[in-house]
Amino acid sequence: MKQIGGLMALLGAGSFVLNMMGREFSLLMWIDAWGPTAGTAIRIGLVVVGAGLWFLGNKQETEAS
Repeated sequence: MKQIGGLMALLGAGSFVLNMMGREFSLLMWIDAWGPTAGTAIRIGLVVVGAGLWFLGNKQETEAS
């Protein structure tokens, strides 16, 4: 879960930065199909959910040790 969360957060943050520069990851080009506001909300959601999964994965790892 930790790796998936980290990847989601990284892709969301990277997509946000690239979008500001007029670029986009090929994997995430569909995000702006619903408009710029929805695209920004999806990017923020990716970062928030990804960070949550990453922290949850860290917590489970620590408890198992």
